[in-house]
Amino acid sequence: MMSTSVIGLIGAMDEEIKLLLSQMESREEVSRAGINYISGTLQGRQVVVCKSGVGKVNAAVTTQILIDHFGVSHVLFTGVAGALDPRLNIGDIVISSSCMQHDMDVTPLGFDRGIIPYQDVSDFPADERLISLAENACKELARDEYLIGKVLSGDQFIASRDTVQTLYKQLNGACAEMEGAAVAQVCYMNGTPYVVIRSMSDKADGSAHVNFAEFTVKASERSHSIVSHMLNHL
Repeated sequence: MMSTSVIGLIGAMDEEIKLLLSQMESREEVSRAGINYISGTLQGRQVVVCKSGVGKVNAAVTTQILIDHFGVSHVLFTGVAGALDPRLNIGDIVISSSCMQHDMDVTPLGFDRGIIPYQDVSDFPADERLISLAENACKELARDEYLIGKVLSGDQFIASRDTVQTLYKQLNGACAEMEGAAVAQVCYMNGTPYVVIRSMSDKADGSAHVNFAEFTVKASERSHSIVSHMLNHL
């Protein structure tokens, strides 16, 4: 079963998929909903690589097409994020234990922040096997600076120290970005295993204008090496 599985690899930006595409073989490209999907082989595995674009709607559409049209068996989302957990530094890795939308806020109706009203799950767990593969990759690549934690997503770029404190303390978030929870929810709804791997490009504290552009490429390289290692061991 696993030998014929197809792995969906998603990045939000060009930097996040450039390295993957450069190493793919037997490439074939198709477009769906304005999104380019590149099928081929990587590390001997059948993969579909795509750039979701920024934000939860783009990420959700991208993921559903991967599942419906390409029949992917697993989804790996890779890229950069802003650190929330004070233990994290720029370049460190967060492997998602779960993903949740921090901008889902229906507190005036009595729901806790992040809770999607009238459904059973709002904090979407990542696949344990994929988490383990990602952790093993970090260990074998001698990248001790990683943690497994909750990825928070919202359609906003976090650049406030106060917001960082709130998201960390109120929602127990390890890092903040703009796509992961949408990928996670779509995968959960379809019964598709997923994991999000984010490399910290900034501290989400207002210093991003200094850090983000400089560290995005380096952070993407770290994420890419982990994904490549995971593909070798799936």
